[in-house]
Amino acid sequence: MRSVIQAYRFALDPTSEQVDRLRSHCGGQRFAYNWGLARVKANLGQRAAERSYGIDEPGLTPSLSWSAYGLRKDWNQTKDVAAPWWAENSKEAYSSGLANLATALSNWAGSRSGRRKGSTVRFPRFKGKRGALSCRFTTGALGLADRDRRHVKLPRIGVVRTHESTRKLARRVEAGTARIRSATVSFTRGRWFVAFSVEVERHTPAPAGPVSVVGVDLGVKSLAVLSTGEIIENPRHLEQAQRELRRLGRQAARRTGPDRRTRQQPSNRWRRTQTRIARLHAYVANARQDGLHKLSTRLVRTHTTVVVEDLHVAGIMRNRRLARHIAGVGMAELRRQLTYKADRHGATIEVADRWYPSSKTCSACGVVKTKLRLSERIFTCGGCGTRIDRDLNAARNLAALAEASSPSCGATGNEPDGNPCKTRTTRATGTAAGRPAPQGAGQRRHRKASTQDTHLYVS
Repeated sequence: MRSVIQAYRFALDPTSEQVDRLRSHCGGQRFAYNWGLARVKANLGQRAAERSYGIDEPGLTPSLSWSAYGLRKDWNQTKDVAAPWWAENSKEAYSSGLANLATALSNWAGSRSGRRKGSTVRFPRFKGKRGALSCRFTTGALGLADRDRRHVKLPRIGVVRTHESTRKLARRVEAGTARIRSATVSFTRGRWFVAFSVEVERHTPAPAGPVSVVGVDLGVKSLAVLSTGEIIENPRHLEQAQRELRRLGRQAARRTGPDRRTRQQPSNRWRRTQTRIARLHAYVANARQDGLHKLSTRLVRTHTTVVVEDLHVAGIMRNRRLARHIAGVGMAELRRQLTYKADRHGATIEVADRWYPSSKTCSACGVVKTKLRLSERIFTCGGCGTRIDRDLNAARNLAALAEASSPSCGATGNEPDGNPCKTRTTRATGTAAGRPAPQGAGQRRHRKASTQDTHLYVS
């Protein structure tokens, strides 16, 4: 047995009174966030001004604590003056806003000092009324209702009906194998949702049958091509909805919308059009999510090892001709689903190096081509004369890379060490088939990226 943190998300069907309470709690979270951010910005500005006057560090205005505990302590001392109406909502609404601010400030400080890896994190900005609505509860009467499996309990909001049954979570709670830690309500795509963070006791997964390796080559023409020869067609949900989206966009443009300069309120007809646009986007997103869930579940159940590429999706999206098509595929979402589902079913996910030439390498003899245009859909080997679909060729190279990867040839195994929630993911390294891997586990070769390398990402 092992403990993992899992989320259970349910769509809510609140009454009009409950909707007002939910919006009030989300507004309280936003108010506390902006209140704390204003205090921090004022303190930083004051200290910067004093430094410009030549005042030494000991003589500067004392700095404020950025921790969630320090922010909550300051809020409790001034909430009667800053927000006399604070008692209308649960204290968790304000605590979650201050906790989010503490996390944002910590990320900014870590990125500025170099302790935090990844892209640069900007200084937090104030939240507006038009932003996303969300609120988190960690204490109080939260969980599932006792009377049936179609209701949930939330602090200060009461019992809220759900659109779907909560039996999957209820069965685990009744069996004593799950413990609800927190609940987060959010308003997304025109509907209210609640997500429970649950600590679940799971059995250690057994090996998923006989050893089976499959390479998955993602693309735009086809959603995925497997090394077994199976082709997963791209449903193109977003492309099919473009005609209706354009029509609704023109309709909204002809109607009276909001204007911040003149403070003009939008008309009801404009609001109805925007609701229809949001519903259409929600349908597209749900259809895409459903297809990716079915594909990822089938892969981890039928294969013990799944090999995918480390695609630079953000870089691919910079191509304005392919950005919308790539966004409609959901490449990063598929890899995320494979990662956590593999841990549940006892499978292994191997990630090929970003510069591994899977499309340029012949899967029959291992010869690497110097150039390969994106328009060349048939791979022709100059060494052995093999002719094969380029996507199938790339998928077979990925599968062969996993079969050849081992600790002795440079593959690095990232097994969970004391953290049962960490997915067993291995990163395959190396260049072309048949070449020795670089010395040292996890070592990457640095070279200049040519314009031809971008063809690998959208094959």
